[in-house]
Amino acid sequence: MLSSFKRLLIGRPLKSAALGEQKLNVFKALAILSSDALSSVAYGTEQILIVLATISVIAYWYSIPIAVGVLFLLAALILSYRQIIYSYPQGGGAYLVSKENIGEKAGLIAGGSLLVDYILTVAVSVSAGTDAITSAFPALHTHTVLIACVLVVLITILNLRGLTESASILAYPVYLFVVALFILIGVGIYKIMTGDVSPTAQHAAIGAPVQGITLFLLLRAFASGCSALTGVEAISNAIPNFKDPAPKNAAKTLVLMGTLLAILFSGITFLAYYYGISPKHDETVVSQIAKETFGRNYLYFFVQGTTALILVLAANTGYSAFPLLAFSMAKDKYMPRMFTIRGDRLGYSNGIVSLGIASILLIIAFQGKTESLIPLYAVGVFIPFTLSQTGMILKWLREKPSGWLAKLTSNLIGALITLTVLIIFFVTKLNQVWFVIIFLPLIVIGFLRIKNHYEAVGEQLRIQPGDCDYNISGNVIIVPVAGITKVVANSINYAKSITDQIFAVYISFDREDEKRFEEKWQQWQPDVRLVTLQSHYRSVLQPLSKFIDTVEHKASENNYRVTVLIPQFITKKSWHNILHNQSSLLIRTYLIFKKRVIVATLPFHFKK
Repeated sequence: MLSSFKRLLIGRPLKSAALGEQKLNVFKALAILSSDALSSVAYGTEQILIVLATISVIAYWYSIPIAVGVLFLLAALILSYRQIIYSYPQGGGAYLVSKENIGEKAGLIAGGSLLVDYILTVAVSVSAGTDAITSAFPALHTHTVLIACVLVVLITILNLRGLTESASILAYPVYLFVVALFILIGVGIYKIMTGDVSPTAQHAAIGAPVQGITLFLLLRAFASGCSALTGVEAISNAIPNFKDPAPKNAAKTLVLMGTLLAILFSGITFLAYYYGISPKHDETVVSQIAKETFGRNYLYFFVQGTTALILVLAANTGYSAFPLLAFSMAKDKYMPRMFTIRGDRLGYSNGIVSLGIASILLIIAFQGKTESLIPLYAVGVFIPFTLSQTGMILKWLREKPSGWLAKLTSNLIGALITLTVLIIFFVTKLNQVWFVIIFLPLIVIGFLRIKNHYEAVGEQLRIQPGDCDYNISGNVIIVPVAGITKVVANSINYAKSITDQIFAVYISFDREDEKRFEEKWQQWQPDVRLVTLQSHYRSVLQPLSKFIDTVEHKASENNYRVTVLIPQFITKKSWHNILHNQSSLLIRTYLIFKKRVIVATLPFHFKK
């Protein structure tokens, strides 16, 4: 039944040979890997206005030069990550660039930051999408967290169905969102040019003097606006998901994404400024722009609907990039090996499920409040931004290929800007991002401890000269018995086929029971030695363990190994297990940790 339900949710298993069919073309990749970056248009401008609103509405004109600065940084990042795609076609992005060019710990900081960032991608995107839904339907405000968690579960299931299937489904809402915003921006600019703008829409002229404005506040607004750049790095992490030639297709997708992001971000910022839009706690900036442009008609709901969809489905960028980055780090032994295993639909399902669970926990912890998550989100991505740019600078200085000076210059500019933004974030939003300073080192320590564990295990498993010279002279089998039954008979007969050194061990709780059982055993199996142990405190494990230790000590002197053969019956229906005392499971769990004892289970299957 469970298997049938699984097939219903994620579909039938795919053969390994079908892996090539799961690769993405530019059209699908743009939808699945750019949704995070494109969706940030819905809240990037809003983050700038939230900071400027602390001065006055007159300060809103600063959103225009701040947006120009954000676009300049976007251009630098696109150039940089385009170089990374061609230099590191195996994927890994900032993690691999930092690890190879700066050092192991820098790579782990970049990798850890990105993994956390992808969790935040899902949490922020879904939370922002829920905000868009509740802006259109205010009655749903009280159910924000529940709606967000349900959406995460649905997206997780969609991704478990496979890369191409999720990309095919997600392409439509992503491109609908792009069309909706192009219509919104186009109609908005047309109305401005024709003077068909509501008289209530007022804005301060660019260059108007603003009392109380400081460089510190402008830098803070710029850093907040840079949240629109999150997701730019995802394509460089997911190059293996592209159809051949993968680097060329990835580079095309990156440039297309950057172009669309620049146009949409510029348009929304300009309309927000011209309409004099102020951020509200119960209505998004995009919703206000759409209402001002169209009124609350079908076009308004089209914009809101597609915005909500893109914000929710932007989480899919995290689902595409997180499993691949986790795979790269697990391959290097910094993460559990379970992240290297492909699931039924050829995706790294352990990474997908882990991401979904972590995102739900984050949404619950922050009560689905987007504004609380975005600063962490932006810091998480600007750390690897800075490290990857720095890594590329060191690469060009070391290798000096053809045209390296121009490449070095673009990376140097990008590194300086991203480092500046990162410093601004920590200075201006320290109360919101302070625990990143504590959390990141702990993640790196965790990665290093995982690596040390795998290296220690590898060393212990590696065969050394003389390791195979140890010969076992024989085997002693201990069979715990609870009565004279077919299950016990099956175990004793199996033990006899291996050795004649057999101990049947019976734990009794009183003397009379012990004597009765000894008499029955003597009549039934006189050639198999029975050891009866009395337990005054009704414990089976303690006396059995002491006996096994005694036998093991004597057996090791004669070069014998001790095997504990545990009889276990298997019921026909799983729910029948609760009707029986499963002491065999308890014994096996306890004994498995004894170093020099072999624990084996002999099942006996019931027919009804």
